[in-house]
Amino acid sequence: MNITIFGGSEPKEGSSAYEEARELGKLLAERDHVVLTGGYMGTMEAVSRGAHDAGGHVIGVTCEDIEKWRKRSANQWVKEERKKKSLIERIQALIEGCDAAMALPGGTGTLTEISLMWNLMTVESISPRPLTLIGRGWQSTFDRFFNEFDTYMPVHQRELLYFAEDVKTAVENLK
Repeated sequence: MNITIFGGSEPKEGSSAYEEARELGKLLAERDHVVLTGGYMGTMEAVSRGAHDAGGHVIGVTCEDIEKWRKRSANQWVKEERKKKSLIERIQALIEGCDAAMALPGGTGTLTEISLMWNLMTVESISPRPLTLIGRGWQSTFDRFFNEFDTYMPVHQRELLYFAEDVKTAVENLK
């Protein structure tokens, strides 16, 4: 399957977040999945590196908007780059190009990616596919969100999200 990974750009090599993302890429590649990431640094780099080192195929979906802002190009472990003009086109390609998606911890960009994919599945713009949020932070964030706004989200919408405590569990639960 093609598995898109969302996650933060901040983790550096040697940090626990970087190593967890690297392990995720490795586990997915060992199961012959193709990995799609945003193609740059942080968890995107770590997932790409883990998948590459395990012999997997790594697709980096990059964009001109980010490269103008950050003055960066795709990380060295990307085997296939799919460059888009805008950030919106990049996110759309990551969502539409996957059979399943996973989100590691991250910031506003990661939350945007999760929210957009979830909403597209909710309004049936894309077919439902696994969207797994990894880590206690996502679980507690969404538990609070569901509790505060429960009348706005019927159970069938909530059931479009899956939660996994760690990357091993996320990969084991991938269907």
